[in-house]
Amino acid sequence: MALLFHQAGSNRGEYQTIAPRFQALGFDTLRIDQRSGGNAFGRRNETADGAGGRAEFLAALPDLRAALAWARAEGRRGPVVVVGSSYSASLVFLLAAEDPQIAAVIAFSPGEYFRDAGSVRRAAAKVRQPVFVSSASDSGEENEAATILAAVPAATKTQFRARNATHGASALAGSGAGPTWSALEAFLKKAVPRAAG
Repeated sequence: MALLFHQAGSNRGEYQTIAPRFQALGFDTLRIDQRSGGNAFGRRNETADGAGGRAEFLAALPDLRAALAWARAEGRRGPVVVVGSSYSASLVFLLAAEDPQIAAVIAFSPGEYFRDAGSVRRAAAKVRQPVFVSSASDSGEENEAATILAAVPAATKTQFRARNATHGASALAGSGAGPTWSALEAFLKKAVPRAAG
């Protein structure tokens, strides 16, 4: 199963065109609205609306934990991978550091987005699962992702630097997404072969 987490100002609609591709690779998918988000991609973020205001990024970590707990409670078999976009790309490192049963971490545009500077790097240092990171075609964003990835002790880790890539998981959408999908599929076949092979 692939748990798909959105970026700031967004909602589960961010993965509307992306989720079917994960499904074609053999993953069930769950897209959620996190409490830190907004109305984009033609959808309302029902969780953010219900929370009654603007939540800090870190406040969404319980939403990711709940999605993971739901996947397990529903009896979903097979590996669980977590996919983050922008601030949630950072949160998936915190989640994977807490839960070694997560099969792989996929992070699009991770950074030190939280008040506790260095918290993502410290969490990454505890992640032994395979990790894939990609960023927008921006040297600052690529360098931030590289710093986080360097802290990961996992044997399998990949940083993909696409030309003309956009921020977050949007790198998997649109006409220029082909190279990013190719790199991600190669990573998944190596890291999670039962689901993606």
